[in-house]
Amino acid sequence: MNQNAYQTTIWVVTITIMTLTSCAGLKNAQLSSQLEKSNCNHQASSQYTISELPKPIHTLAIDSVLFHMFSFQSLNIANAIGLLDDLTEFVKLKKIYKSSPSNDKRLEIIELSQKIYQRINFSSLEISSVASEMDCEEERADQIATYLKAKEDDAETKLTVGAIVVGAAGAITAGILLANGGAGSTPEFIGIGSGLTEATLGVLILINKRKVNFYHSRNALKDIWTGPQTSSIFPASVWYYLNYQNPDTKGQSLRQQLVDKWLGFGQIADTKEKNKEKVYNLFFGEGGKYTADQLTNRANMHDQIEAQINLMKQDLKLLLSELENRILIDA
Repeated sequence: MNQNAYQTTIWVVTITIMTLTSCAGLKNAQLSSQLEKSNCNHQASSQYTISELPKPIHTLAIDSVLFHMFSFQSLNIANAIGLLDDLTEFVKLKKIYKSSPSNDKRLEIIELSQKIYQRINFSSLEISSVASEMDCEEERADQIATYLKAKEDDAETKLTVGAIVVGAAGAITAGILLANGGAGSTPEFIGIGSGLTEATLGVLILINKRKVNFYHSRNALKDIWTGPQTSSIFPASVWYYLNYQNPDTKGQSLRQQLVDKWLGFGQIADTKEKNKEKVYNLFFGEGGKYTADQLTNRANMHDQIEAQINLMKQDLKLLLSELENRILIDA
């Protein structure tokens, strides 16, 4: 009977070792490039000074006629992309042409209109470029998170099956020994051994969280979080748009709204005060060890930035629509 007990113990240990081996660290050479660096930016970093940033629109002396012809929303996006002077000139030319029509003035209006359209189209492409980088970073983090989660689920399944098999085998073996009689204390030892093994596997299920070294030297989340005066990631027009705060409405800037949401919804906050700095350094530094949940969270944060940037497209469309309503040139 002792020989049978010995064989059973060896079998249980073997299952445990096999299960633990299957939970070994992440090894996948195909993902190394995704983990170490990002290929989401295919252009030079934005380079501009504080003086090159658009001035807040409420600090500018704007022709009152513009406010009658365009909404504040349109004027603010026009200020962001550097079109206020052209719009002012456009309004003046229209006024002159209306009072004294001439082919020269008509040609000037057409040329200026084309210049404005070109600027709007370029700005739209610039916005799309930044948004596509945010989308790419989102997909990059989400892809690794999905891979990690799949590995965790696979390991959890194996651990669960292992616990079931060990428990069943231990119960059957102990039952057979008791049925044959004369087993002494062997069934009790088998029961204890299988119980401990089940408990060990259960604990492994609870702590089955994998981590990978995920790096991001170009970190858009950092700029949103710290709010520097200029950004090497976001062009001047986009950075102005994200940071503009209208004192009349007393509302927060889009950038600050993002930060508040991250804190309010617990995306970067930690219940333990001592862990907050560690979490901040991870998300807003150059990278480190991420869990699948943290990578999913990082992907969601990039998605939220992308959504706010894409709001610029709505304002551009409004500006274009209001502009087209003003271009009424006589045939």
